[in-house]
Amino acid sequence: MRIEHDIKLGFKDVMIRPKRSTLKSRKDVSLNREFAFLHSKKTWTGVPIMAANMDTVGTFNMAKALYSQKLFTTIHKHYNVEAWKRFTNEAPKGIENYMAISTGTGHEDSKKLKEILNACPQFNFICIDVANGYSEHFVDFVKQTRSAHPNKVIMAGNVVTGEMVEELLLSGADIIKVGIGPGSVCTTRVKTGVGYPQLSAIIECADAAYGLGGHIISDGGCTTPGDVAKAFGAGADFVMLGGMLAGHDESGGELITRNGNTYKQFYGMSSETAMNKHTGGVADYRASEGKTVEVPYRGPVETTLFDILGGLRSTCTYVGAQRLKELTKRTTFIRVAEQENQVYTT
Repeated sequence: MRIEHDIKLGFKDVMIRPKRSTLKSRKDVSLNREFAFLHSKKTWTGVPIMAANMDTVGTFNMAKALYSQKLFTTIHKHYNVEAWKRFTNEAPKGIENYMAISTGTGHEDSKKLKEILNACPQFNFICIDVANGYSEHFVDFVKQTRSAHPNKVIMAGNVVTGEMVEELLLSGADIIKVGIGPGSVCTTRVKTGVGYPQLSAIIECADAAYGLGGHIISDGGCTTPGDVAKAFGAGADFVMLGGMLAGHDESGGELITRNGNTYKQFYGMSSETAMNKHTGGVADYRASEGKTVEVPYRGPVETTLFDILGGLRSTCTYVGAQRLKELTKRTTFIRVAEQENQVYTT
């Protein structure tokens, strides 16, 4: 047993310090990024905000809505091959560059992924998603997937430490998902005691990824547009959202009306609700690590997207970043002691 005494920070522990700026308006800010990926050698251009691959968020309808703003959607892994074929036939041209096919790490997952890509070869992104990215089995699956699909962009996670980011990049991943336990419907930290404050995880994992030419996704913990800005300021290349995109017309989940108010169901993919729906229940060797909540119904996602993008542009104007790419270079975080209502600079 050992104890690390270094302070680790989450989004609520900091604010971004404003700086002099030559920008006159939010209109002057560009949120587009262009990336070239380590192994696939493919490039991508767009706004690097992603819908999480949860079946209440990462839906085909969400992908269509986000594509209109050139945002990205990681599609949940429970659509079958026929559903992918139907979507491909009706989807707008170009959307395949703004979607990822998600997969688990079992033999059947690998088989299904191959079938989807054979039927829909125009899709270039694969998201290998597990709660615990620290197992040898997961690393081996990343290697196998890279070997089977050498020209695809592979996202893999989740992890929270630099050494594992390096391991996954060297094993064939292009983009690493960072975050264990920060999500609003994730109970991993409560059930297991395992986790890492998200802001510090981003900073440390981004540093490791850049050294090898890789990229990272901040996955989880954002509840406001300001949190999204902090994630980018800390060095995230992409920011993945779950709860912020739940409750909309394009989201999955049951629509519920109670006492004159309308809600939509939102749950973690390790919750009892998700496991009952997709795997026949919680296996007797494990515990649920997610919860189910009802979020207020919020109509079309378009309004929420404008709020997020507008907030991010505003952050850029406060620190003088004309392009989103410049935000991390112009970010100075100040630690916040909320209980004493004091601000400390570091």
